[in-house]
Amino acid sequence: MNQEIPIHPHRGHDMKAILPLLVGVVAGLTGPAEARPLDTIQSVGALGLCAHPNSLPFASKTGDPPGFQVELGQALARELGVSLKLDWIITMFQIRSADCDIVMDVIADPEAQSETNLRISKPYYRTGVALAVPSASKLTSFASLDQHTKVGVQVGSVAAMIIGQRHVPTSTFGFEVDSLDALANHEIDAAAVTPTVAAYFNLTHPDKAVRIVGPDEGEAALNWNVAVGMVKPDQKLRDAIEAALERLRADGTIERIYGRYGIVLQSPR
Repeated sequence: MNQEIPIHPHRGHDMKAILPLLVGVVAGLTGPAEARPLDTIQSVGALGLCAHPNSLPFASKTGDPPGFQVELGQALARELGVSLKLDWIITMFQIRSADCDIVMDVIADPEAQSETNLRISKPYYRTGVALAVPSASKLTSFASLDQHTKVGVQVGSVAAMIIGQRHVPTSTFGFEVDSLDALANHEIDAAAVTPTVAAYFNLTHPDKAVRIVGPDEGEAALNWNVAVGMVKPDQKLRDAIEAALERLRADGTIERIYGRYGIVLQSPR
């Protein structure tokens, strides 16, 4: 898993952060966010979601498209019989003063959540760090990287550390999409990115489509399950969110939402 993951303002096309709301790895989220029990949410008639305003495919304030976090939030709200209220934040520390009840794409790991006040749902998909390579590349796995393959990595990430320890040459980038652009321009041989961002890059750049080599399951730090994060929920809200997720998974809604952004979800493990 990456270390602290900031949420960056939009620059260029659409994607400028690694999983913008993977709040499970952000330390220091211990502010006085007010808990709203399920009864209050239903009385008010709105479920609050915190999201970055300019971070497609995750979320977008312009709403065209809205991003899979917003679409899944809307589906969860419908299951609870309420509307969705959006709170736009740039960094996760802003959740302290935001009026939201949930955040999406949280790492579903107790250790990752040990320094936050979030409670996590049961996981609903699995992701990690994959390799994006040119379609004609002979690279087939992380193990095939060597001293002759230059890999684009996000600065300060665990992936950068692990790949560097294997004595593989790296080139650092501030954003995943920058490494994908560099890959398309033949400046590097591979890019260590999340499958989510790579898949959306392929959807929006069909002329530059990359081949996605799945995460290295041999490196636990490069793989994680994903869940909904809840801000101090009561048990009724937690149960309601989990039941709603189960229904949305069972009827294919979650897969369809992510599929609209070119993403094929992997089942949690």
